[in-house]
Amino acid sequence: MSLFDLSGKVAIVTGSSRGIGKAIAEQLAAHGAKVVISSRKQDACDEVAAAINSAYGAGTALAIAASISDKAQLEDLFARTRAELGPVGILVCNAATNPHYGSLDTIGDEQFRKTLDNNILSNHWLIQLALPDMRAARDGAIVVVSSIGALRGSSALGAYSISKAADLQLVRSYAVENGRHNVRVNAIAPGLVKTDFARALYENPEAAEAAVARTPMGRLGEPEDIAGAAVLLASPAASWLTGQAIVVDGGVTC
Repeated sequence: MSLFDLSGKVAIVTGSSRGIGKAIAEQLAAHGAKVVISSRKQDACDEVAAAINSAYGAGTALAIAASISDKAQLEDLFARTRAELGPVGILVCNAATNPHYGSLDTIGDEQFRKTLDNNILSNHWLIQLALPDMRAARDGAIVVVSSIGALRGSSALGAYSISKAADLQLVRSYAVENGRHNVRVNAIAPGLVKTDFARALYENPEAAEAAVARTPMGRLGEPEDIAGAAVLLASPAASWLTGQAIVVDGGVTC
């Protein structure tokens, strides 16, 4: 049996209608998991789920729209997943927000709170909702998509970086609490990846050129570059790996 075989697993991936989340969901399905595609808009989720079902067989993907800022919607997401696919064995907390680009001293309170709520509190809610199934099965994998912004200061993404640093501590604490239940909790810290979410960071040709120049591997990331790390962390290959953050950035932070 492959160390990366996810057959029989049910995975929820938030923010999976595009970008990194979509690539992760596609690769989890390719390795045998049944995946729930979730983002705010149902039609976008339906489109991705249909493509996955076409590629890997009917019933592989289920589309359930939910806003990470609404706890009741997240509770419904898990209830519907259990009813239609079964207990959740893999959770990927990918959805996030960044409503402010600029120095920390110019961010408004509402924007700051929104960043913290959507990038930290929502992940806490999602993990709380996933743990009962995983503890009961004595098997589970939780992956939080953080950022290399968590590892260094920023002159333009301060609040976002703070929230992503907090996610790393969320991962560590949940890992310590749940190791005895054989539930693993880890993070991925991507560098600059070419997604709609990061468009403002790479659409400027000069900024993109500078970013590439800082990257030892000589290119920006693609969503698929992050998906492999998620498959690893979700799979038996990572059966003794918990509380960690895997940096996937083409070498920028080294």
